[in-house]
Amino acid sequence: MDTIALGCDHAAFSLKENIKEYLTELGYQILDLGTYSEERVDYPDFGIAVGEAVARGECDRGIVMCGTGIGISISANKVKGIRAAVCSEPFSARLSKEHNNSNVLAFGSRVVAPEYARTIVKAWLDATFQEGRHSLRIGKISSYEAKQDHSVL
Repeated sequence: MDTIALGCDHAAFSLKENIKEYLTELGYQILDLGTYSEERVDYPDFGIAVGEAVARGECDRGIVMCGTGIGISISANKVKGIRAAVCSEPFSARLSKEHNNSNVLAFGSRVVAPEYARTIVKAWLDATFQEGRHSLRIGKISSYEAKQDHSVL
């Protein structure tokens, strides 16, 4: 079964623990990259950590969470090869995989309730990249990304 990296800030700690339990029930291996409490932390540290774990192949995909999902997804997307999508409902989550081959899912603890977050995660996990015309588009993104300087600040 796939390994999924998880990362969150303090605002989403409780939601991360809920999603970790759900993924374990589904049979996934978990790489928990923090945070490990509700003590205030900075979301970029965890978005980047998950992005790097996925990019290095330490896990198959990642899920990141903060208050809205926006900041942590922006952080994960700074890692070369990461296509993080913020999704607040299952339809976008499914299409982010089918059309955009997202490898990191993001959502916010202040936006979606835990049970609904599980529905979003399930839709994303069950989706398959449709390739075809979508591969050409992802190739354009990857080509542009390859030209950029992605050195860490």
